[in-house]
Amino acid sequence: MNRSQGKAYRMKQRIRTLMALIMLALAPFAHAEGEKSGEFDYFVLALSWSPNWCAIEGDAKGSPQCHTREDHGWILHGLWPQFHRGWPSYCPTAERAPSRRMTSEMADIMGTSGLAWHQWKKHGTCSGLTAAGYFDLSREAYENVTRPPIFRKLDQPVRLPAHLIEEAFLKANPTLTAEGLTVTCKQGYIQEVRICLSKNLQPVPCGRDVIKDCTLGDALFDPVR
Repeated sequence: MNRSQGKAYRMKQRIRTLMALIMLALAPFAHAEGEKSGEFDYFVLALSWSPNWCAIEGDAKGSPQCHTREDHGWILHGLWPQFHRGWPSYCPTAERAPSRRMTSEMADIMGTSGLAWHQWKKHGTCSGLTAAGYFDLSREAYENVTRPPIFRKLDQPVRLPAHLIEEAFLKANPTLTAEGLTVTCKQGYIQEVRICLSKNLQPVPCGRDVIKDCTLGDALFDPVR
């Protein structure tokens, strides 16, 4: 190996070492799959504003959730087991999958039975609960949160600072704190309100990887259809 080749070899070794260190640093923030069911730190309750989801992707998919007869506002996207850093998903479980009746009965607050089925597979299996228990807890968490009625009174699309959504939820739910709630945006729209809850559904601070506060001052917000 001549001097030039030796220099190139050493440079490749440095790059490999640097990449390995970067991957090691990122590892704690990566989500896990196949973790043991029931082992997690807290829940994230995700509430999605249905008209915005429909504008972003639901209409293009022809989702029945977006039909005007449904009149959806804030729907339950999911109740997600969460670690202080990262989250489990698709956990092995001995519990039986939910029946079609179970998932259909969740459509009133989740938009479609298909979403309920997906949430069980990805997140419910990690809860340590039966499918019925997971859906019951999800409904309880959803109903425990007061969804500010002012958003249902809009009759036309508006642009607003994203922090107003957070402020409205905090005002309507005095037990919540800014550290336990985050508002996300997608493609310029308000996307979700995510609330961090203990295993018995009490408000808790969110982990650093959950807080994704939208800072838009002119986020789009569509009215109920």
